[in-house]
Amino acid sequence: MTALTLPEPLATYFTAAPSLDGAEAIVRCFSPQALVKDEGRSHVGHDAIRAWQRQASSQYRYTSEPFAVAPTDGGCLVTSRVTGNFPGSPVDLRYHFQLAGGLITSLEITL
Repeated sequence: MTALTLPEPLATYFTAAPSLDGAEAIVRCFSPQALVKDEGRSHVGHDAIRAWQRQASSQYRYTSEPFAVAPTDGGCLVTSRVTGNFPGSPVDLRYHFQLAGGLITSLEITL
């Protein structure tokens, strides 16, 4: 698989997300009032994003391997193969990122 070139906050996000210790690195990728939408729930702000990441990484063990990236208006769409100990594994997820000022302002994760 060819390595992708991702904007810095996205590269950090995909590196840190599966880690139990990744919450603080993840939070630094997001603007203070960023919005994350995942599994039908919304998480706004650093505290909520930290709690969301900690819950996901403590509940499941997984790896995420981005394999496609496409620019969008104000951000990019990354498709990643996620494999782990969760129902339906493996799955290709679409990460819809919006960026501003070098930070993620929103992220929506979909199938």
